Amino acid sequence: MTERSDTKKSFYKPEEETQDYNSNLGDPGSPPFTRGIYEEMYRKRHWTMRQYAGYASAEESNIRYKYLLEQGNTGLSVAFDLPTQIGYDSDSPDALGEVGRVGVAIDSILDMDALFNGIDLENVSTSMTINATAPIILSLYAAVAESRGSTLSLLSGTIQNDILKEYIARGTYIYPPAESLRLITDLFAYCSQNMPNWNTISISGYHIREAGSTAIQELAFTFANAITYSDAAIKAGLEFDSFAPRISFFFNCHNDFFEEVAKFRASRRIWYRIAKERFKSKNPKSMALRFHTQTAGSTLTAQQPYVNIARTTLQALSAVLGGTQSLHTNSFDEALALPTEESVRIALRSQQVIAFESGVDKVADPLGGSWFIEHLTDEIETAVFEYIEKIDGMGGALKAIEKGYIQDEIADSAYKYQQSIEDGSQLIVGVNSFKSDETLKPQTLEIDPKIAEKQADKLANLKNERNSSAVESLLSKLSRAAEGTENTMPIILECVKSKATLGEISDAFRKVFGEYTPR
Repeated sequence: MTERSDTKKSFYKPEEETQDYNSNLGDPGSPPFTRGIYEEMYRKRHWTMRQYAGYASAEESNIRYKYLLEQGNTGLSVAFDLPTQIGYDSDSPDALGEVGRVGVAIDSILDMDALFNGIDLENVSTSMTINATAPIILSLYAAVAESRGSTLSLLSGTIQNDILKEYIARGTYIYPPAESLRLITDLFAYCSQNMPNWNTISISGYHIREAGSTAIQELAFTFANAITYSDAAIKAGLEFDSFAPRISFFFNCHNDFFEEVAKFRASRRIWYRIAKERFKSKNPKSMALRFHTQTAGSTLTAQQPYVNIARTTLQALSAVLGGTQSLHTNSFDEALALPTEESVRIALRSQQVIAFESGVDKVADPLGGSWFIEHLTDEIETAVFEYIEKIDGMGGALKAIEKGYIQDEIADSAYKYQQSIEDGSQLIVGVNSFKSDETLKPQTLEIDPKIAEKQADKLANLKNERNSSAVESLLSKLSRAAEGTENTMPIILECVKSKATLGEISDAFRKVFGEYTPR
């Protein structure tokens, strides 16, 4: 499989360009969107500045969200703990030791209400990084919004809802792939009718890259997944142009500065060609790829952690030069713990310096026309389509995942990268070069050790006060719907409003779908 070659030339010349401007580049805001999806890009509006946050209880996370909004965040991004991600309530034995650790614990509508206490949901864009339990989390969010008098059609934000990359790279799946795809398409259909401003999926290359893939593999496997989701939605009776405008993507921003800029530019052209040629799209909004970027957590080092500020800033700059619509900058202390208020403020300030001081927002695609950048963009696009063609030959991403092909490709790349660090051919400042004997460590965030106990108490009170028979009736109704073809989203919404818990709703699906066991 062709990979991007190491840069062997010291410079690139114009005569090496062979592409036609209109068909391969086009102006910003015009097909094939290589140069950006908006003509004005950041001259008209900056990217959404998000800081991925959530820890311990909903009440504590709410304090962090309000702090971030006060500091200039223009969107919220919610991190959920592992039990919430895989469908367990905080009082479950399977949640032991993980409650509130890598994100916020959300068990019921009471937690979701507390999470956004005092925040106007109609006037903030919320991104929620959740997959296996995405329909439940979105229903909880919608139920809270409705309880406050908000209109669902006015809510804006993104639900990640990308289960295929969980089987590939991350592991927070619950149900087998086919059943998971059913829930995803249910959410697509529900939102197309009721929440038209909501991004119904954020197809993620981020975690694929964090698992050790190359930049080319990140794009190839992400787009192979996007094709599979689109095929599943069409098979369920949806028109491509009815759901594709609300598809978004989520990419990693790694250390190779120019490769990352070219990767983002190539991604737009690749999706344009997939949407137009494979799915015969007629709607320009379906063909214009929108994406969120997060700087690479895997590049952060526990050694000399303040150096991570430089890494993150350069990564963020490449995302901006590549035309991202939304950006999260990692905090310098994340190799040690969840970020503190101080470290998250510095991370946000890095974005703000780029936005308001650097001048890179004054022109769309400022690196467009660079002979080197255009060469890399073409090279990445070619290699990505080679991968997609091979995955198509296997029967698509689902078959490739079941065969272990994608997982093996990532594992091989991760192994080679680690080898390069150990043999010194890849220098990591502070790790295998420019080492220091410094012992200074920043103060890190401490999680309340009693968080699980507090969540269990809240759950006990909830169950004592709710109408248990009504909850049981609705959960049974949900299981029956799962057995058939009825859209499950309206019933999930009924369940959460009745104060059924996330774990109970997940169990209603487990009874019907079972659980996935990897090969």
